[in-house]
Amino acid sequence: MTIDDAGTTTPTRTGIWLVGARGSVATTTVVGALALRAGLTDSVGLVSQFPEVAVSGLPEIAGLVFGGHDVATQPLAKRAEQLVQGGVLPARLLPLLAEELEAVDRRIRHGLDPATGEPQGVAVDRLRDDLTAFRTAEGLDRVVVVDVASTEPPAGAVAADGPLGDLAVLESALAAGESPLPLSSVYALAAYRAGCSYVSFTPSPGSRLPALAQAAERAGVPWAGSDGKTGETLVKSALAPMFATRALKVRSWASYNMLGGGDGATLADPAAAASKIDSKRNGLEAMLGHEVDGPMHIDNVPDLGDWKTAMDHVSFEGFLGVRMSLQFTWSGCDSALAAPLVLDLARLTARAHEAGRTGPQSALGFFFKDPVDSDEHRLGAQWDALVAWCSGLARG
Repeated sequence: MTIDDAGTTTPTRTGIWLVGARGSVATTTVVGALALRAGLTDSVGLVSQFPEVAVSGLPEIAGLVFGGHDVATQPLAKRAEQLVQGGVLPARLLPLLAEELEAVDRRIRHGLDPATGEPQGVAVDRLRDDLTAFRTAEGLDRVVVVDVASTEPPAGAVAADGPLGDLAVLESALAAGESPLPLSSVYALAAYRAGCSYVSFTPSPGSRLPALAQAAERAGVPWAGSDGKTGETLVKSALAPMFATRALKVRSWASYNMLGGGDGATLADPAAAASKIDSKRNGLEAMLGHEVDGPMHIDNVPDLGDWKTAMDHVSFEGFLGVRMSLQFTWSGCDSALAAPLVLDLARLTARAHEAGRTGPQSALGFFFKDPVDSDEHRLGAQWDALVAWCSGLARG
């Protein structure tokens, strides 16, 4: 809230800039926020509704303004119609939100398409200018960039003295017309040059490269990531500590995942799937306290659309070596699970920026499969860390 000279209070205006702005998660996020603002839906799925989190003094939903980058050209309203047909969005909302959806669509700018041959240095400046123009035109107090675009392959080994490992070397490479960065990291660098905080909701390299972390520190902004924890890994982060604290030895934890939509098509590429599999595997052995056989498989099933199903088989050993097992199936709508977390993370990161927090925000690991700057994966412990972090941001 801001208070003018006449004592009138107005909501802080916070920009949420979505990379992949015409995708399923982004569209669901925008429709959900607009519906919340209009009183057309409730806050189920939003962690920020809890007093322990709200105490941090989050920017209000009413003050959120959306824009974004995408190389897709399909209007946001058309994408929303497709999500209605897929059972993701309620049909009744679209006529009521049509005007506001069109306004958001007008703020979406063309993203980075490697096929055009645009040098990354030029692209960073162009994307940065889009962000600063958005902030100025909309009169925003601050902007959070959230990457909800398609998953990229892992960055691989990073040399400390190379362009991905050292910011000065990276800037020299960009000035020379070279293009050393993954696309997600181009967007992150543009965000930092525009003075925006950044959230990586995907397992793409984004801001986790050392050179990008240095750029965030230089810009004095917070960042968070990576890979939103919405389904099977969420269950694992609750169940694995149960086995550990009951002294039951997990011998194997096999996982099979099926999903459709754009995410499923992307992960049909083994290189892109490697990022997701690495992210999903991270933390299981840390939570169990020992090595465990953990085979994992992901299949693209186009018929599933925006829905995903995970089937897990856990083999464990109890007293006197007795062998037992647990099986569970998780079936959920990916966008409906992800969208409220995007809103929570954007608002929490904006609040951290307002409070002068900089660098990786490890306490936001509660939301991620592969949390930055943290080796804590147990859901309960992550919740405690988040609550403590929010309490530290409480307004006096």
